[in-house]
Amino acid sequence: MASETSERTPLLGGHQPARHDAVTSPTGKDRQPIADAQDRHGRWVRDLVVRLHNLLRVHVEKRILFAGFLITLSFSFTQVPIFYAFHLMECDVFYENHPPYNGPGDRCSRNEIAAGTATQYSILGMTTTFCGTINLFVAGWTAKRIGPRAALMVQTFVPAIRVATQVLGVLAGGQAGIDIFQYTQLITIIGGPVGYILVANIIAGEVVEPLRRTAVFGMLQGCIMLGQGIGYLTGGMIGDTWGIRRPFEVAFFSFLLSTTYVRFAMPYITPESVSGGSKSDAKGIAAFLSPLRVLLPQKVILESGALAKHYGVLFLCAGVFLGVLATGYAPLLIQMYATAVFEFKQSDNGWLMSGFAFMRAAFLIFLFPYIINKGRRWYLARERQGAGGGETEDCEPARLATNPEELEAPMGSLAEEEPVASAEVKEDEGTAFDLFFLRISLVVDGILTMCAAFATKGWHIYLAAFLLPFASGSAPAAKGVMTEMCSASRRADALNALTLVENIARLATQGLFGFVFAALAQVGKPHLTFFANAAIALLASSVLLLSRFPPDGSRLAEDDGNAESSAERQQPESRQARQH
Repeated sequence: MASETSERTPLLGGHQPARHDAVTSPTGKDRQPIADAQDRHGRWVRDLVVRLHNLLRVHVEKRILFAGFLITLSFSFTQVPIFYAFHLMECDVFYENHPPYNGPGDRCSRNEIAAGTATQYSILGMTTTFCGTINLFVAGWTAKRIGPRAALMVQTFVPAIRVATQVLGVLAGGQAGIDIFQYTQLITIIGGPVGYILVANIIAGEVVEPLRRTAVFGMLQGCIMLGQGIGYLTGGMIGDTWGIRRPFEVAFFSFLLSTTYVRFAMPYITPESVSGGSKSDAKGIAAFLSPLRVLLPQKVILESGALAKHYGVLFLCAGVFLGVLATGYAPLLIQMYATAVFEFKQSDNGWLMSGFAFMRAAFLIFLFPYIINKGRRWYLARERQGAGGGETEDCEPARLATNPEELEAPMGSLAEEEPVASAEVKEDEGTAFDLFFLRISLVVDGILTMCAAFATKGWHIYLAAFLLPFASGSAPAAKGVMTEMCSASRRADALNALTLVENIARLATQGLFGFVFAALAQVGKPHLTFFANAAIALLASSVLLLSRFPPDGSRLAEDDGNAESSAERQQPESRQARQH
């Protein structure tokens, strides 16, 4: 007989058997223990998936910053051991043509071996600089062809092949090992320590909101400096503890880890997004060298419709070149001056440079974004006061709400936050402060560098290394200004061109100030090199006074050669507006 039911009887019944209660074996025995084990295993897998998903859901800015740190750490593991590896291989080459060493002490402590090591290391540095410059063009070209994430994977996987080949060079030793090390630098053309910085900045420039671009550029450079400082220390310690081959093996696996991280943690950006969706007619070599076109004067269409040339980017790059020429030699100059005057040993210079790198990283990661945010607010407030007081902002009528979601909801269905009149955020709002900060930063850098010339004790050098990083925000500020002066379709080329200018200036400063320091050291006045550095820094700040943003109301002309026709179309419209 069916049970009595009423309106109070639950529709789904009073008792529902658990899922494992209905699972029985063919023999009729209960399989509840097996089901419980399966449930525990399923929950463990689900928890693992959720944790990995939450890890990858970390804000995209933090993922980019950690990528810069991890990749730089991989490159830095071998920077210190590679010099010692050349020392050992040059020692093997020397004793191939000389009798074995039977005296006390280290058999490799000979002037001939030291001279040969310095020569081979200089050749390695020159080939790295040359191949790294070509790598800039390759990295920028691949970012526009296959996307920034795939390009960054190339920049991390190819160095893994280079480091694995260098392990073979360490095992071979002698002249064969030296040749392997020198030839492996050609791999740097495809993926090297310059191109990954460019691609990481391209990713940051594409996914970060415009108002935070400069701050993220600075934080990314700070993470790169942090990776360098940690890599230099740990690479040397690994080599001293486990042998000269271990740092290269650690770097190999670290590069593989970096490639995997880039694949799953970096956001996917289409190649069309990098070029702003525009199709360029440049092909072959012209497309490969397209970043050089950014250095040419820009064509802007003024508010009146007239076509004019703008030299802001040209003077910006000239100022950046002089700035890097003045500041790029400062770390090496401090080491050479401390060694020549205060007799610093290798360990003293190691701690000096590590402290310099860590202080620079701390400034760029923590203080630089704060300075940029506060400075932009101060700069905007000053402009509004200069334009006639703060009433202008308050008197501007709010934009009318036209979208359904912006209209006031009826009582009883109000959202948690009521809609307000919203004004569109301008991309370049407050970014004029970045250019102002760039000029001031070079002035402060020149003053601090000049103060290092008055050092009379060893701890003064450590104080100089502590203070100089506080003027190290010029490079990210220049990137922020560069991306705002150029159109979105040329942003990748703009960063590429600016990085190229910095590399050329870095190469020039080594030759110029190396000669200046040597000449002044011969006459017993090496401290005057700091004054020369400061003078060029002030000159760079003066050149940057000529760099300005395009006039208000103007816009950049198209890059496809139709600027004149655009100006002609704009002129009739502006004339009609003036007539009305």
